[in-house]
Amino acid sequence: MLILVTYDVDTETNQGRKRLRHVAKICTGYGIRVQNSVFECNVDASQLKLLRKELLDEMDKTEDSIRLYNLGNNYHNKVEHYGTKETKDLEDILIF
Repeated sequence: MLILVTYDVDTETNQGRKRLRHVAKICTGYGIRVQNSVFECNVDASQLKLLRKELLDEMDKTEDSIRLYNLGNNYHNKVEHYGTKETKDLEDILIF
């Protein structure tokens, strides 16, 4: 299933900047960055559960915001892309 992860981490402090890096690193482990704070992650149910736990463990619930949008398995007709940044096929092998 395709999960869209968006986040806004408070970067006013050193701890916030560190959390921002950690959140981005967590997301990179599950998908690809499509905008500065937006990742597309093609995961199964157990991976989604682990992704959610890792993100919630990292965030400061009083300072940060994380949103997970579940676009499901039939996401191809739900995503439109225009402009720069080539669209990648999330079902292909991703090498980082």
